[in-house]
Amino acid sequence: MITNDILYIGVNDRDIDLFEGQYVVPEGISYNSYLILDEKTAVMDTVDHHKKEEYLANLEKALDGRRPDYLVVSHVEPDHASSVRALLDKYPDTRLVGNTKTFQMLSLYFDLDLSGAVTVKEGDVLSLGKHQLHFTMAPMVHWPEVMFTYDSYEKVLFSADAFGKFGALDAEEDWLCEARRYYFNIVGKFGMPVQTVLKKAAALDIQIICPLHGPVLKENLDFYLEKYQIWSSYQPETEGVFIAYASLHGNTAAAAKKLADILIQKGCPRVEIADLAREDMAESLENAFRYSKVVLAASSYNGGVMPFMEDFLHHLKAKNYQKRTIALIENGSWAPSAVRTMSELLSQMNGITIIEPSVTIRGCMKEEDMAALEEMAAGLLQPLD
Repeated sequence: MITNDILYIGVNDRDIDLFEGQYVVPEGISYNSYLILDEKTAVMDTVDHHKKEEYLANLEKALDGRRPDYLVVSHVEPDHASSVRALLDKYPDTRLVGNTKTFQMLSLYFDLDLSGAVTVKEGDVLSLGKHQLHFTMAPMVHWPEVMFTYDSYEKVLFSADAFGKFGALDAEEDWLCEARRYYFNIVGKFGMPVQTVLKKAAALDIQIICPLHGPVLKENLDFYLEKYQIWSSYQPETEGVFIAYASLHGNTAAAAKKLADILIQKGCPRVEIADLAREDMAESLENAFRYSKVVLAASSYNGGVMPFMEDFLHHLKAKNYQKRTIALIENGSWAPSAVRTMSELLSQMNGITIIEPSVTIRGCMKEEDMAALEEMAAGLLQPLD
């Protein structure tokens, strides 16, 4: 129960291994749906069709003999809308509520009779009785049809995929880490649209946020809003250095770890290191956005750079990575090429400052390489302009 009138009817998915076919979710995922009970009843989104039987049972129990008058579809992505057909089959008198793009996109998945549908636009209000649902368009957060719904009676924001996180609702884990990984991998590319909708949300008196994934947020909402403000403006969240490496025979890894030790010895507030070949790519991407400074260390490979590093850089570009200070380390026994390749890829991103000089190691580390790493550490510890 969210409030006396708003009930949670979503489900946990502990069977899933990869969210969106690519993101590891060891603690599963939740598909959230809500029911508002008033003179008229409104269902807020559905769930992934793999969990539709459990979902429909939850809905029937919550309705307690009533029938849904409206189904508000805030996001058409299948993990939220692929049970729309099943709900309408069970409750055929339910009227769909969405915007023009909602219904265009729903038609890609279902053959629906939309003759009774309610088409809403920015600022429209749907009355359920005392509950007044105000609709705010949120295109590209993170699909073009997305909209938020604000219940002005209970002061609840139904925020679609915004403010969501990986993990089932019974996962015993902190919100921040998995919310951050979720944001940068799912929504991260679309910072400007998120900024736009945050400005709209600032005008509302929000007491509860009901996202489509993760827990309902009821306390300390300024904390969550502040994190979204930082993330969507591409500002660093944590002062420190993230070191990502891709090593062919272990020598580049040794250099990356040595640099981490030097930074810690010099008083760097926080240092995190990741082996791109072995650690979760989505978490490494999250950390690249999180930290104020980044070090990329890679072996040269086939006249370019190790594939894991190249893949990582392509992921960063795809998520609109920007506004960071980066240092580069390469290894190449006979024809070092990693720095050149990494620099070329970074040049395609906005606001990237590369610390000079880079470090080139030939084979294993030597005394002169230690001195170069010391110099790099000193440069990384310089305050940002």
